[in-house]
Amino acid sequence: MYETLTLETDARGVARLTLNRPEKHNAMNSAMLGDLTHAAQALAADDAVRVVVLTGAGASFCAGGDLAWMQAQMAADAAGRAAEAGKLAHALGLLNALPKPLIGCIQGQAFGGGLGLMAVCDVAIGAKGATFGFTEARLGLIPATIGPYVLARMGEAMARRVFMSARIFDAEEAVRLGLLARAVAPDDLDAAVEAEVKPYLACAPGAVAASKALAQRLGGTITEDAVAHSITRLVARWEGDEAAEGIEAFFARRKPAWAR
Repeated sequence: MYETLTLETDARGVARLTLNRPEKHNAMNSAMLGDLTHAAQALAADDAVRVVVLTGAGASFCAGGDLAWMQAQMAADAAGRAAEAGKLAHALGLLNALPKPLIGCIQGQAFGGGLGLMAVCDVAIGAKGATFGFTEARLGLIPATIGPYVLARMGEAMARRVFMSARIFDAEEAVRLGLLARAVAPDDLDAAVEAEVKPYLACAPGAVAASKALAQRLGGTITEDAVAHSITRLVARWEGDEAAEGIEAFFARRKPAWAR
């Protein structure tokens, strides 16, 4: 059914949504964004699903945007770039509004857009030894489309520690920053996620959905204007000299002009 994901639901109503491009460390491309959109819609409409676990196949959770996909954006016009950014924004918005608990099971690497996926989870549990980073600035880009969700999760003060430096940080720091609820030994990750799942199975599904919607309403809804602004700012970066230099340097395996 899906090209880049797997989706399985057990007898309890626990769905496991797995990013399934392990050979690319589950980097996101246009096909994955489409699959995530369709999966989020299907999960929202399926009354048999009580809880959703979001994870990645293989060594990593999600290494961010597929660089070949990013490179293709250099040849696109502004409308094409905005459309691709809009696909990520739409997928994140659907996952964020999912009327079911969304539990992140995070291992390996989570960079760029992968942190956006973590930010829309209600709870994210990470394996110790995992690494994280908003790496966009190394390529002359910005963490734009994920920005509204990341800022809602972390708050501005925490976000500014890591949002624009592209610094790589570990699972323990991800806990302090609010991206992870906790970090556990890799062998304990599945059990820790199950401990988050189990309480929901004793709750009324409608009450869970209504409570989640209330929390989001009281916490400050992410507005369409904020999402549209993030897309506009990303397109502007794509059209600048720094993005062209950063992506060209990456594929040429050299330092970009600004690196010291």
